[in-house]
Amino acid sequence: MMNDQQIARALMEQKAVTLEQVQQAAKERSVEKSFVVVLLEHGWVTEDQLREVDPDLVPEKPAAQPVSPPSVVGIGHEDVGDLDESGVRVEGEEDHFEDPTQGAIITYCNELLKIAVQMRASDMHLEPTLEGLQPRYRIDGQLRSGGLIPKELQPSIVSRFKVLSQLNITEMRLPQDGRFRAAVGGRTFDFRVSTLPSLHGEKVVLRLLDRSALVTDLRQLGFSDADQKKFVPMLGRSQGMILVTGPTGSGKTTTLYAALANTRDETKNVVTVEDPVEYALPGVTQTKVQSEIGLTFATQLRAILRQDPDVILVGEIRDQETADIAIRAALTGHLVLSTLHTNSAPGAITRLMDMDVPSYLIASSLTCVLAQRLVRMICRECKTSIPESDPQYQTSLELLGLEKGFPLFRGAGCEHCNHTGMRGRLAIIELFIVNNALRKAIMNKEDSSQIQKIAVESGMQTLWQDGLEKLRQGLTSAEEIARVVVSDEDL
Repeated sequence: MMNDQQIARALMEQKAVTLEQVQQAAKERSVEKSFVVVLLEHGWVTEDQLREVDPDLVPEKPAAQPVSPPSVVGIGHEDVGDLDESGVRVEGEEDHFEDPTQGAIITYCNELLKIAVQMRASDMHLEPTLEGLQPRYRIDGQLRSGGLIPKELQPSIVSRFKVLSQLNITEMRLPQDGRFRAAVGGRTFDFRVSTLPSLHGEKVVLRLLDRSALVTDLRQLGFSDADQKKFVPMLGRSQGMILVTGPTGSGKTTTLYAALANTRDETKNVVTVEDPVEYALPGVTQTKVQSEIGLTFATQLRAILRQDPDVILVGEIRDQETADIAIRAALTGHLVLSTLHTNSAPGAITRLMDMDVPSYLIASSLTCVLAQRLVRMICRECKTSIPESDPQYQTSLELLGLEKGFPLFRGAGCEHCNHTGMRGRLAIIELFIVNNALRKAIMNKEDSSQIQKIAVESGMQTLWQDGLEKLRQGLTSAEEIARVVVSDEDL
């Protein structure tokens, strides 16, 4: 396959393009639009002229897209598909393969990125050890190790990722953060990079953000039909606060983005303040926190309120000042969406009170709280039921305190799930709708257990109950429910 320089030289020899046109096309190309595509879009060359240079240069016409089938519950169970042969193209970077000293390391790093994408990894860890650099890939929430990289390549590989992320390669004593964008096998990814000095050298962690894989369907995330019917009307309100709670890595940001997808339209001004911005959303003004220059959540939020917003997304409520501004915004004609770190939905009330937010403001502004956890799904290709005579069946019943006869399933292991029996994840949901009885309890400063009791009496399905329902449907395993969800009796 010819590179861009060879293509440009051949076209100029044919007098098909001028030097100025080549230079302009080189400036406009990106990971999403190749050099050849730019030339064609400007009309500087024809497909026939490209065929004379190389028949393979003419891009294929995209096939008509079929109508999308109904969404399937769970994320990450789809096949990645075969990556095309375009390799890895980093946005804003020229090819360095003419330099033999750099080409080998660049190729090695590109292969690491391709492996991470093919394995559906959300993160890639490059951990320095005494023997070498150990790559580990986080797949469906759990880390899996790759082959050990020789110790002599460690400095060059770390430096390569620091250069891509525009970090200081001479600074090895302090942690650093950066990001870069690249097309891997024809798919565009944003890579968030973090370095951390350790005993045997700098550890590098890359977060992979697939720009084409953002899920905006609530059912696909794990919402039941009943939860959707309750939650979607809340998103249609003109004011109030909606909170999503859960530990780090429980999918709160993904749920917020899906919620925004259900609220935004051309008639609304939607503004976000995030730390950091993970996905670019069409039709949404997104801003990011920069604490080093004093641009905090609270500072941004004050500025956003002067921008005539209809919907505001606050990445996280971390302190009293941010909580106070967000709640007052929800009381003055804005729909505010945000996250908190609490174990349950009713626990968000206690957390806000701990921030010294007055109970009357919480009762007046809060419309609903969504608590969630992520559990791994049983592989659909090798899912089988567990017979009651199997010892694992009795062990699973005892683990969750279930009665005999409860249907349980497991994955036998196949190539589709890399012989783990699990593939993909879905959310376990607890939806807390604030009604008059709950507002009275909040005003009276009842503790979280009493608020939980009132919420359940009002029809709230707890995380434990939703987990058991998804277990009954054969979507996940008893071990996963026990791992991430606390039983109602333990609350």
